[in-house]
Amino acid sequence: MISRSLSQRFLVLGTVFAGSAVAAGAFGAHALKEILDAHSLQVFDTATRYQMYHAFGLCIVSWAIDRYPEQRLEQTGWLFTLGILLFSGSLYVVALAGIRWMGAVTPIGGLAFLAGWILLGWRIWRVTARGTGGKSETR
Repeated sequence: MISRSLSQRFLVLGTVFAGSAVAAGAFGAHALKEILDAHSLQVFDTATRYQMYHAFGLCIVSWAIDRYPEQRLEQTGWLFTLGILLFSGSLYVVALAGIRWMGAVTPIGGLAFLAGWILLGWRIWRVTARGTGGKSETR
């Protein structure tokens, strides 16, 4: 079943991104504290926080795909994934490598995050507004 494999894929991506956000946060708090200036540490922290938020978002998408299979929620998962790569990824590059022009990529990732949350909310609202409530229960 396609939705089941996508659900599992987004759950795995969510857990991988969450675990790597924890590792990055610990790395930033301990190893980078003596290396980076305060601004770069703040940029790095922002990258890890938004990575974690959207890792949880991917886990929510995984659940929602199973709950509302007719809503094509996989698009939201790909938007969150793209957002993590572009938003957090560009901030990691800015903080660690000092390549400031990569900051121009960050808002594109932010737009992917916004689009993902709007789409997720809209698609779930549509199905709940119709009163179908997702999967039908078998009795």
